[in-house]
Amino acid sequence: MNGNGLLGELTAALPELRGKLKAEASLSDLTWFRVGGPAEVLYSPADEADLAFFLRATPSGIPVTVIGLGSNLLVRDGGIEGVVIRLGGKGFGEIRIEDNSRLRAGAAVPDVKVARAAADAGISGLSFYRGIPGCVGGALRMNGGAHGRETCEVVVEARAVDRKGDTHVLPVAELHYAYRHCGAPEDYIFTEALFQGEPGEPDKILAEMDGIAAYREEVQPIKSRTGGSTFKNPPGKKAWQLIDAAGCRGLAVGDAKVSEMHCNFLINEGSATGADLEKLGETVRARVKGTSGVELEWEIKRLGLPA
Repeated sequence: MNGNGLLGELTAALPELRGKLKAEASLSDLTWFRVGGPAEVLYSPADEADLAFFLRATPSGIPVTVIGLGSNLLVRDGGIEGVVIRLGGKGFGEIRIEDNSRLRAGAAVPDVKVARAAADAGISGLSFYRGIPGCVGGALRMNGGAHGRETCEVVVEARAVDRKGDTHVLPVAELHYAYRHCGAPEDYIFTEALFQGEPGEPDKILAEMDGIAAYREEVQPIKSRTGGSTFKNPPGKKAWQLIDAAGCRGLAVGDAKVSEMHCNFLINEGSATGADLEKLGETVRARVKGTSGVELEWEIKRLGLPA
C-alpha cells in the first residue's frame, strides 16, 4: 500500500472535495477490538452531497470500503487497500422526529441514540436498539436485531449512494431483508433511515431500555474489547450453546480469548492481533463442526489483508 501516493492522486483529482482525507490512517483506533492495520486512505465525507461527489469522481479501479462504529468489525493486520469511508456525526448524525411516530436518523447515529430519541419523543417499538452496539448504517446493512426484534420490522425506507454517486431511496421491500442480511447492492452506502414506531409513554419506554441495558451487562462482556456476537445463530440453534458444547469456553490464542461470560463473544485481553482473533474464530468453527456437524457462519465482518 502507498497511502501518501493515493492521497496525492485523490487530492489532485478532487479539488472540490469538502471532506477529510488521511493517508495511512489507523483503524485499530476505530474498532472495538483495537486491532488491525491502517487504511491506505481514510475519507470522512462532509455530508451526503460530498460523498456522492467523491464516489462519482473517484476512478472505479480504486477499492472503496465502508466502516461504521467498528463494533462488529475485525480488521486484519495488513490493513485495508484503497479508500476506507467512515461517515461521521457532523454530516450523518442528525435525528429528526416526524409525524405519526416516525423517526429519521443519519447513518452515523449510534443505535442507542435512536432508542433514546424515540423514548424521549414517546415513540415505542425502537427500544431494542438499546441492545445493539453499532450505528444506523450497520443496522441497515446487517438487519441488526436484538431482544426479539430486527431492523426489517421498523424501517420504512433508507437512503443510499451507489459507487457511481447516484442517490437512491429504497422502501423496506427493496432492501430484501433476511436474518442478519440485507439484499441491497453491496456498493450502496447507506446515509439515512426512516423508522416507524408506535405511540408510547416515555417512562415505560425508558424502563424497557433500562432492562435491556441491565441484561446486557449481566450476560455479555460489554466492558471488554470485543466485537459483539461473533457467529450467526444457525437455524433453530444458538451459536453460544454449540460453542460451549464443543468445549471452547475460555479457549485462547495469544491474547485472543473466547469469553467465559458469553462464549459467542471473542475478546482481546490486551495485545491480541487481528490474526490471533481470526485464528481463534476459525478454531472455534472447526471444533463446532467436528462435534455437532454445524458450520458456523461469521457475523463479525472481517476486512483487509493479512500482515
